[in-house]
Amino acid sequence: MKSDIKTREDVFLLVSTFYKKVRKDVILAAFFNNIKDWDEHLQRLTNFWVSNLFLKTKYLGNPLDIHVKVDNMHCNTISQEHFGQWMNLWYRTIDELFEGEYANMAKNRARKMSTFLYLKIFETRQANNNI
Repeated sequence: MKSDIKTREDVFLLVSTFYKKVRKDVILAAFFNNIKDWDEHLQRLTNFWVSNLFLKTKYLGNPLDIHVKVDNMHCNTISQEHFGQWMNLWYRTIDELFEGEYANMAKNRARKMSTFLYLKIFETRQANNNI
């Protein structure tokens, strides 16, 4: 039996294991090649997920702006396929490591966020095309 996500250390394990897969993934890796300091990036993502799951701290970054910038850097090529692959790897990683209420919450929140981010990226593209 696996344990649930309970601590910052659990979240870091999830995030770091997940991004090892992302960085090797044929569909996703190119979007992450420009990250110079992976230790810092993993800490930032851990902070994001700790804030999202445990609601004890406020995340100070802006994921939407970052995703829009990455999409622009890649000539507006982020697609549903990329978000779908990201979600598949996220779910698989959670299922490999954890089970329980917070594990399910991590899946549900990722699904909602990915939908929101994709729609906002698409809206930004449309707004930029209308300028």
